[in-house]
Amino acid sequence: MPIKLFAPFLLAVALSGCAALEPAQPGPAMLQPGELGLVKAAIAWPTTQWWERYQDTQLDQLLAAALAGSPSTAAAQARLNQANAAVRGARAVQLPQLNAGYNLVRERFSENYIYPPPFGGSMQTDNSLQLNLGFDLDLWGRNRALYAAAASQKDAALADLQLARNSVISTVIQSYFNLQNALSQVTVITQIVKQLENVASITRQRVAAGLDTEVEINQADSAVSSARVQLGQAATNANLLRNQISTLIGAGPQRGQDIRQTDLTNAPTGVPPSIPLELLGRRPDVVAAKFRVQASTSQISAAKAEFFPNINLSAFAGFMSLGLGNLLQSGSEVYGIGPAITLPVFHGGALNAKLHSQQAERDLAIANYNQVLLTAVREVADATTSVKALQQQTLDQEASLRAITSAYDIAVKRYKSGLGNFLQVLLAQNEVLKQAILNTDMHARAFYLDAQLATALGGGYDSLDTDTHSEPRDTNEQR
Repeated sequence: MPIKLFAPFLLAVALSGCAALEPAQPGPAMLQPGELGLVKAAIAWPTTQWWERYQDTQLDQLLAAALAGSPSTAAAQARLNQANAAVRGARAVQLPQLNAGYNLVRERFSENYIYPPPFGGSMQTDNSLQLNLGFDLDLWGRNRALYAAAASQKDAALADLQLARNSVISTVIQSYFNLQNALSQVTVITQIVKQLENVASITRQRVAAGLDTEVEINQADSAVSSARVQLGQAATNANLLRNQISTLIGAGPQRGQDIRQTDLTNAPTGVPPSIPLELLGRRPDVVAAKFRVQASTSQISAAKAEFFPNINLSAFAGFMSLGLGNLLQSGSEVYGIGPAITLPVFHGGALNAKLHSQQAERDLAIANYNQVLLTAVREVADATTSVKALQQQTLDQEASLRAITSAYDIAVKRYKSGLGNFLQVLLAQNEVLKQAILNTDMHARAFYLDAQLATALGGGYDSLDTDTHSEPRDTNEQR
C-alpha cells in the first residue's frame, strides 16, 4: 500500500500521542521607554573614536595600545567566536544530513541458524556500502527556534564585545586623567613650595631686624616642610598611576614614565537636553540584555515543540553482499525510504520541567534587562547632572582661587613691609594651597565626567551598524 495512504493515520496517531503541556504563571514584563521618561531625540555624539575630540595624541596612542592587547576584549572575541559556531551548528541541523558508510565483517555463519547451505558453517565476508539521507521535517519549529536562540546569543556576544571595549577605554581614560590631575598637582604644589620658601626667607630677614621671633621662623619652616610632604605624596601618586596605565596597555613600567603632562583647562562641553530613546540601541549592555531575552523566548518555543511528535524522513541506497566480489553487482543493490516518528507520551514530567526551566530563564533575562536599562538611564542622568553642575562650580572655584591668591600676595607684601603679621600670611598660604589643589581637581573632573557621559551614552556603539540576524520577538507572548 502506498505511503501516502498512511499519512492521515500517522498524523492522527502523532497528535494523540502528544504529552500534556502544563500552563505557566505569568512572568515580568519588559520596561517600556515611556515609563522611564525617554524621549525621541538623536544622540549626536559620541562617535566610535569619541576621545579624539580631546586632541591629545598621547591619549590616542595609549588607547590604541590598550585595545590591541586587552585580555578582556580578547575573551569577549572568543565568546563571540563560540556564539558564531553555535549559530552555524543550529543552522546545519535544519538541512538534510547525508552520510556515507562502508562496513566489512568477516564471520562464520552458524549451521544451526537461518543460513542455509552452503552458507551455514562457512566463512563469509559481509559487505555493505551505503549512502544514508536524513531530514528532520521540523513541523513544530523546534530547530528553527533553536537557530533563532543561537542567533540572538550571537548578537548578544557581539554587543558584549563592544561592552568590553568600552570598559577598557573608560578605565584607561579614567587613569589617564587621574594621572594628569596628579601631575598638575605636582606643578601647583612645586610653585607653592617656592612661595613658602620665599616667605620663610622674608621671616628670617624680619627676625634679623628684630621684627619677628623664632616662633615665626619655626612656623614658616613647618609650612615649607608640610607642602613638601604633599608634593612628595602627589609625585608618588603620579608614579603609581603611571604604573597602572602601563599595566592597562600591557607594557612595562617604563612606558608610563614617558607620559607627559597636558593642559586640562579646555574640557569639551555639552550635554543632551533629555535622555534620548536612541539610548536603547546605543548602550551595548542594554542591547545584549535585549538579545538574551529574545534568545530565552526562542528557547521556550523550542521546549514547547518537544511536546509534539518528531517526524524525520530517512532514505538509503547502496550495495550489500556476501563476498567482496559481489558487492558492486546490480543484484546487490539496496534502497529504501520512510518516515521515523517519535511520540512523547510519558516522560515523568521531564518535558514540563524543562519548559518551566526555560520560562524561568526568560523571566530572569527580562528582570536583568529591566535592571540594566534602569542602570543605563540613571548613569546618563547622573553624568548629565554632574557635568551641568560642574560648569558653574568650576567658574566659582576659579573666582575663589583668584581671590585668595590676590589676598595672599597682599598679605605677603604687607608682611614684607612690616605692616602685617605672619599669621595673616600663614592663613592665606593654607587657603591658597587648598584652593589650588581643588582647582586642578575641578579641571580634571571636567574631562573625567565628559568621558563618563560618553560611556553612559554608549561609547559610540550603534546596534544598527552591527551584523545581526535576530528578528525582534514579542517577549509577552502567551506562555
